[in-house]
Amino acid sequence: MRQATMLPTLLLGAGLAFGAVSPAQADESTIVFGVPAWPGITVKTEIARQLLAPLGYTAQAQEIGLQVIYQGLDTGDVDVFLGAWLPAQNPMLEPLESDGSIQRLATNVTGAQMTLAVPDYVFDAGITSFADLDAHRDEFNGELYGFGAGSAASEIINDAIANDTWGLGDWTLVDTSTVGMLSAAKSHIANEEPIVWVGWTPHWMNLELPMRYLEDDKNLFGEGNGASDVRTLMASDYAEANPNLVTFFDQFSFSAEEQSWMIQRYGQEEAPMEEVASQWIEAHPARVESMLADVTTRDGAPAWPAVRDALSL
Repeated sequence: MRQATMLPTLLLGAGLAFGAVSPAQADESTIVFGVPAWPGITVKTEIARQLLAPLGYTAQAQEIGLQVIYQGLDTGDVDVFLGAWLPAQNPMLEPLESDGSIQRLATNVTGAQMTLAVPDYVFDAGITSFADLDAHRDEFNGELYGFGAGSAASEIINDAIANDTWGLGDWTLVDTSTVGMLSAAKSHIANEEPIVWVGWTPHWMNLELPMRYLEDDKNLFGEGNGASDVRTLMASDYAEANPNLVTFFDQFSFSAEEQSWMIQRYGQEEAPMEEVASQWIEAHPARVESMLADVTTRDGAPAWPAVRDALSL
């Protein structure tokens, strides 16, 4: 039986996304996912749930904050996290990886990037890099828009402000939520006003907003101007006890374009996450089969026939 040391307290007031059971009820067939309120991770987690259910596993998704997810991986109250954006989250990951609490599995989305973004018309006016921002501080009202206090991006920006990197010492981070940040971006764009916000791909913003990423030769968001590696993390004790699931998650991956579609369908068009997940699965049977190579049901039978028959693929 797993420990249940922290979630009853930490989850007071937190939404339980799907497949929810209390930690006290969880057994070895239960996989506890940490899921921040990010559409892409929500849909990927639901895809995993739908694929693992025919194998005899029950998914429990806890919608909790990023720092709480890392704490849960450390204590064993969270088993799997599908949204380790690196290097942005390295300050949270590396200490736990060093002490053996967390195991880093496969990259689950390729082509990811996170850095500051501006509208096309701002970029075309000559503000093309972090180095250009401070000369135009008044045009931006000295504000940088982020998507949530405690996020890795917010930590990076707060450090830049504290250290006056790129002259940002007298700027302010406006930290709201992903919805709030992108609503502000849309409003400014509709009026052709300057705005700078934390942008990333995969996300629907790249499909729907006229935007460009700023250059940064100090690489505040990581090498390659914020080029990101999105990893699956698993609690080390859980990984050791469940090699079958390690095999599955080492093969569970998507392209940036695929995840952008998921985010657009679920986060923007508000299709139910179950529907978005099942649509992807039904459209990609060969990919599903490759994800299940050398994976078995909990009873030891080959995984692909069980999933194929259960989901009519």
